[in-house]
Amino acid sequence: MSMAASRRNDQMKNTVPDKIRIPDALWAGLSGVGISRADVERAAQLPISSIRDGAPISTAQFCGLWRSLVDISNDPVIGLLIATRLGGGAVPPSFLAAYHARDFRDALQRVARFKRLCAPEELQLQERNQNCEIVVNWLHADERDVPSALVDATLASLFELGKRGTAKGLTAAAVELMRPEGSRALYESYYGCKVRFAAKRNCLTLRCSDLDKHFASYNAELLDILLPELDRRLQQQAVSLSLPEQIRWVLRSRLTAGRPDVRSVAAELAMSERSLQRKLTDEGLTFQGLLGETRHQLALEYLTDPTLSLMEVAYMLGYEDQNSFFRAFRQWESSTPAIWRERNQKLISE
Repeated sequence: MSMAASRRNDQMKNTVPDKIRIPDALWAGLSGVGISRADVERAAQLPISSIRDGAPISTAQFCGLWRSLVDISNDPVIGLLIATRLGGGAVPPSFLAAYHARDFRDALQRVARFKRLCAPEELQLQERNQNCEIVVNWLHADERDVPSALVDATLASLFELGKRGTAKGLTAAAVELMRPEGSRALYESYYGCKVRFAAKRNCLTLRCSDLDKHFASYNAELLDILLPELDRRLQQQAVSLSLPEQIRWVLRSRLTAGRPDVRSVAAELAMSERSLQRKLTDEGLTFQGLLGETRHQLALEYLTDPTLSLMEVAYMLGYEDQNSFFRAFRQWESSTPAIWRERNQKLISE
């Protein structure tokens, strides 16, 4: 993980709770490879309420579950097997909307938007040089601690999304895996490209030309029904957060429309400005401090996208002019946005 990604990961922890509900899609996938809930109960050492009643677990517990699946199956590539055998009717909500998207790019963007409904997980998409690099960032786990089986299941599910949606044979441009080499022939046969093991990151690289391919399963009417409900769930999830987390969520959604003030944010949270200020004071926080933290976090995210100009980044952060953004960035990083972006790109390419 690059220094920028690590810093962004630490910042995102403040706004995303470490809670995961084991998705029904996983149980369906396990059933498809002959693993029952009873098998998982015996091996994963999770609370019974999590397995039988859907009570949330932590990222560490979820990773432990995936390690137990390798032990149960005695198959190091069980994650790949689960993802490829999972039927389209058993996918989580984020993928359900994606399967009916306009094209592969639209589908991946929908997964990135709604994935957090399922887990504290961030899908990072970066297009450059006719390719799109896909990296999955677990907000409450170091990338090196995420089990290989979980990495396989996650990357393969995105690849399967494209294959099934376009109804055409796709091949990846490149695959990087952090684990030691193993089952090379199987991975390269599945992805249709060379796989680099012992890499510095887990990354699936696709061709942008494949992302332009139309989805045979595109259904505009179904999306009109699904998307408002998924957006409602995202907003409901934000409301369940602590007050500082709610404020950060509102700021992220409103910054591109200009600089949000404390009065407008208080109104969106259905409280008075005085009440909001008092509650922040009780927690030892200030509105301006949260605004600065949110802008800083978003600035680092936007600057990793080479297609955005510095002027566009300044606008998206709600600054009236580019110079105001430059002054703020120097205070955050002791560097200019251009130098920080160049340094970050070098770290990614190493």
